[in-house]
Amino acid sequence: MSTRTEIILEPERYELEEMPLYRFRVDRRRFFKLLGSGVVVLFFVEVALSQESGAGGGGERRGGRSGPQRPMEVSAWLHIGEDGTVTVFTGKAEMGQNIRTSLTQAVVEELKTPVETTRMVMADTELTPYDMGTFGSRTTPDMASQLHKVAAAAREGLLDLAADHFKVDRATLVVADGKISKSDGKESVTFGQLTKGQKILQSVTAATVVTPTKDWKIAGTSLPKVDGRDFVTGKHKYASDMKLPGMLYGRVLRPGAFGATLVSVDTKAAEAMDGVTVVHDGNFVGVTAPDVLQAEQAIKAIKAEWNTTPGQPSNLELTNYLRKNASNPAPIPSIVGDTPEGERRLAQTYTVAYIAHTPLEPRAAVAEWKDGKLTVWTGSQRPFGIRDELMAAFGVPETGVRVIVPDTGSAYGGKHTGETAIEAARLAKAAGKPVKVVWTREEEFTWAYFRPAGVIDITSRVKDDGTLTYWDFHNYNSGNSGINTPYEVPDPHCEFHQSHSPLRSGSYRGLAATANHFAREVHMDELAKLVKMGPLEFRMKNLKNERLRAVLEAATKAFGWSEAKSSNGHGFGLACGTEKGGYLATCVEVQAELGGDSIQVVRALSAFDCGAVVNPDQLKNQVEGAMVMAIGGALFEAIEFSNGKIGNPHLASYRVPRFSDMPKIEVVLVDRKDLPSAGAGESPIMGMAPAICNAVYAATGIRMRTMPTPTDGLKI
Repeated sequence: MSTRTEIILEPERYELEEMPLYRFRVDRRRFFKLLGSGVVVLFFVEVALSQESGAGGGGERRGGRSGPQRPMEVSAWLHIGEDGTVTVFTGKAEMGQNIRTSLTQAVVEELKTPVETTRMVMADTELTPYDMGTFGSRTTPDMASQLHKVAAAAREGLLDLAADHFKVDRATLVVADGKISKSDGKESVTFGQLTKGQKILQSVTAATVVTPTKDWKIAGTSLPKVDGRDFVTGKHKYASDMKLPGMLYGRVLRPGAFGATLVSVDTKAAEAMDGVTVVHDGNFVGVTAPDVLQAEQAIKAIKAEWNTTPGQPSNLELTNYLRKNASNPAPIPSIVGDTPEGERRLAQTYTVAYIAHTPLEPRAAVAEWKDGKLTVWTGSQRPFGIRDELMAAFGVPETGVRVIVPDTGSAYGGKHTGETAIEAARLAKAAGKPVKVVWTREEEFTWAYFRPAGVIDITSRVKDDGTLTYWDFHNYNSGNSGINTPYEVPDPHCEFHQSHSPLRSGSYRGLAATANHFAREVHMDELAKLVKMGPLEFRMKNLKNERLRAVLEAATKAFGWSEAKSSNGHGFGLACGTEKGGYLATCVEVQAELGGDSIQVVRALSAFDCGAVVNPDQLKNQVEGAMVMAIGGALFEAIEFSNGKIGNPHLASYRVPRFSDMPKIEVVLVDRKDLPSAGAGESPIMGMAPAICNAVYAATGIRMRTMPTPTDGLKI
């Protein structure tokens, strides 16, 4: 039996509003010792804002903080070795979104070096600069921009070296293919030759000039996925694939329900098994064994009694529960007084269910204690955040913990917290050997956090000519991302009401923006119907945002909206919005028979503007993936729960989109090379659900105001 250690499993705040209390700095002497001679580029970096900024859009954060408060810090970002290899360091994590490729493009564009000689080191707390995490679609606007500057600074430093080498004016030199040549091309020197035997520090300054977007040669093209063959052949190893010498396998005993506490436990049968180590630490009970099967047998042999929390609600009671448990509830429905003559009033409620992330790779971690230092390999979006959790859990200093992310088998916002890392580390500490913990699919469905459910109340008024005159929007529990309306209306009121969630909630792709866009865009269709205007005409009348108007025009033109005529059982719908610097318009075609038991999305098209496009093929993949994912949340994904237990914790009972659900998908990219690049991992998910619901109404005359859309509502 182990000695007691305090274990901290802190639930993730789904708006990521807490500022980390630590710093990460690269020791310059240690850095040169690690990588050898060459050019090291330093950058003064400001940490990005969290995923969910305040509704005001000016960096305000709930809790009274505004903007990033941390001081600037010097970090090492790029190293050019004597062999010409360019090594780039970033705390961002690769989770299938292919940022390894797009970030490589940023470096290669500025440094003019071959892709093959450029290596990206990612998400390693011992090697990479501190990073708050990979979320909020911040990688492209923040990290890619930083790496452009870093690589440009390196290029300028190399030009200085080459000018001294050739004894010529640097303006006469040309940089290309990892070497610098005289303008006549008769003499050249490689990056490696320039850096050999030298230890040079190059800094990014305000004077560092990057390549204008219009002059991009590598960025802006569909560069194939870096190391793509490794992923499709299985050569690449994820955390769940890793195996260290002498490694054991761990399992953890789970409570009987949410909030349950351990009353008693009998571990004698498990302790009697050969090669099994049992750890009992407060409410934490786990085992290690030489193989997965024996670990499973050992955990099943443990007898435990749990004290559960009575009176927990079910998903059927959720709407009233979230309103009742709100910290600052509003009158429901909102009271707006008498409706002026010539105007119409509309008050409606929209609901959004809890849904699971369902990543391809469930949570996994391998932990090893060696010479007093803990190293953990895990699939995560926040390696530095997990390092902090491990430091707190085991009382070790920053230098005593290293977290490495060997890429992640998808996350969708679901892998911010380090429960699995702590579990593996706790078991490894007791066993004295490396331990791997991989959650089962049922554990992933039950003990990971969910996208928060929500209730949204909207009260509005509109003139008979279609002009919006009043907008009162209240979101309970989902969050405030994307809560502000892009439509022109006098003094709109949009408010988020924090509520006590019966289930653990966390970040999700698009998070609250998906819920807020769903409610707003369905409501806009209802208003259009109220004043007998077409959905597109009504939106355009109340919309001045030129970028949003442009994607609406691009989407409807490519879709053939003017020719799309709904009829019984066949409908068309659209939706639009803006979030995290992205502008989206989505059109869909559905088949939905009145009295039927299914809704089939036949065709879907999205037009998307996120500024200058870095990699067109990659961006299309992002948009298409978000559209597919959105179908699940729109039509059938919902967590069922009652009395603290999940009712559908398996893929057999929790449906995700299947091949048979797939419509014809089209993507129109609006490439704005005159604007900075924004992220694209999240915003494209926003338009599908409202567009589908609007199309279902066009096909059946039945208005759906819930996510997912209940098909039994078609049978009325």
